[in-house]
Amino acid sequence: MKETFPIMGKTYKGLEEVLAKELQDMGAQDIEVGNRAVSFKGDKSLLYKVNLCARTATRFLVPLVTFEARDADELYAKAKAIDWSEYLSADNTFSIDSTVYSETFTHSKFVAYRVKDAIADQFMEKEDKRPSVSLTNADLMINVHVSETVCTISLDSTGESLHKRGYRVGQTEAPISEVLAAGMLLQAGWDGSTDFMDPMCGSGTIVIEAALIALNIPPGIFRKEFAFEKWRDFDKDLFDELYNDDSFEREFNHKIYGSDISVPAIRIAEQNVKSAGLTKYIELNAVSIQDIEMPESAKLMVTNPPYGERLKPEKIQDLYGDIGRMLKQKFTGGTAWVISSEETYLSCIGMKPSQKIHLMNSEMDCLFCKYEVFAGKREDFVKEKIRNGEYHKEEEKPEFKRTERGHFSFEKETRSFDDFKRERKDNRERRQHSGRRFYSDRPQDRNFGENRDDRRDDGFRPRRSREDFSRDDRDFRRDSKFGKDRKPFGKFRDSEKPSRGFKKDGWKDGDRKERGDRRKFRDDDRKGFKPGRGEGKPFGRKGSFGAKGGRDNFKKRNEGRRKDSWGDEED
Repeated sequence: MKETFPIMGKTYKGLEEVLAKELQDMGAQDIEVGNRAVSFKGDKSLLYKVNLCARTATRFLVPLVTFEARDADELYAKAKAIDWSEYLSADNTFSIDSTVYSETFTHSKFVAYRVKDAIADQFMEKEDKRPSVSLTNADLMINVHVSETVCTISLDSTGESLHKRGYRVGQTEAPISEVLAAGMLLQAGWDGSTDFMDPMCGSGTIVIEAALIALNIPPGIFRKEFAFEKWRDFDKDLFDELYNDDSFEREFNHKIYGSDISVPAIRIAEQNVKSAGLTKYIELNAVSIQDIEMPESAKLMVTNPPYGERLKPEKIQDLYGDIGRMLKQKFTGGTAWVISSEETYLSCIGMKPSQKIHLMNSEMDCLFCKYEVFAGKREDFVKEKIRNGEYHKEEEKPEFKRTERGHFSFEKETRSFDDFKRERKDNRERRQHSGRRFYSDRPQDRNFGENRDDRRDDGFRPRRSREDFSRDDRDFRRDSKFGKDRKPFGKFRDSEKPSRGFKKDGWKDGDRKERGDRRKFRDDDRKGFKPGRGEGKPFGRKGSFGAKGGRDNFKKRNEGRRKDSWGDEED
């Protein structure tokens, strides 16, 4: 390989800046931040080092070539033009991982097959022998990324994803990714200068990653192998030197505490901690969030409670309420970070977050919220921070160059569900004018000053007015054999306009009786139904919660029950 070459690091949504900072500290050059990826330049030594030491990356790719391909034959020809003998021989094995976001190429497996054919045919023409394809443990791993007509072929230097550290021997039902846990800790400012607490540690991922950061132990040191170790130009001496270098490790004189209500989860966490060799620094206990004893020296807490997606406690909102009570009563003066995919649950904590970070946990959009726990009123707390010059004080962060629109040529442009809803709302408001809606997204059709009838010739469907419905109904009834002599019903009659639904000759006695019976049956059907608060009775009527009598009754039913500062009942 050349002395310096482009490298692409993949990561999770929301961790791009954290990964860029890590790479900068390792000596990367020309850093450029995209969506879920960071590109940079480095040499072979840096490639080995980032795979070994980067905590927030999932994979590192080395792009070989980027080209335009408008069909499968062009893709085959340009993939075949690469001199593959530089990277593997006929006796080696290879595998191809393909990702496709294109209308031209609609099947990722087909793209992988065409690139495989190009490699095999090149070797058959030159040596009359071809390398074999191996789905597992291949000598060379190739990544093909197609975005519309732009194709990028890269070498995968990592192999198995970097989030699989190698220390985990067991896991609970919904463990958090090691990469996401490390990114959360770095965003929370964890550096090992205080004691640390995770009251819902599960299988122990967050506490283990916290210990690795505190001791500055490379997370890749537990892995069995990397994909670059099988490359033809692999420098074993250089990698051994980096692997055995412990000069950057530091001492950790504090303690990391982890707890969970589940005894089996604590046993799994103990096995994982022992596998990582961190038993000396991590203390685990099986205890509920209500009964936990928070160490006075612990000033930072990061936790990953259930979201209600894969794990569904019977009263998950009560669980988040217990977190809030525990923080107020036992963690005064500390800083807590909580991640969840449900903002409704986070609101049950009963505290206002001072910072929110959008992250992605698996396929779920999450909020990572910071809570500063203080005694007394928030107003006094804010004034004190202002006097000390700490309020709204942001850490100096390096500014990294970002790609256009945040996307590289071989990245998928993604939108969250919130982005989709916001865009749909904007489009809806843009199409409305004077009570009419036009179903068109084309810029030339957004001039609302044009006549609505002129738009019909262009194939657009305007929102129909009441006059339209009345006219269509009248034409239908005139032409229909069932209603040829009948007048249109409702408020759109040409002559007198009785109430809605009034029959031509008025209601007959039998109709009124049948109508009353239906109402009585509906009322009888609701017998035994107990309306909740605000249901069943109009506002202001006696017994409703909007009337004075209703408020008095509510007070009587809740007499003797007090509420604390979070709006929950006191124990």
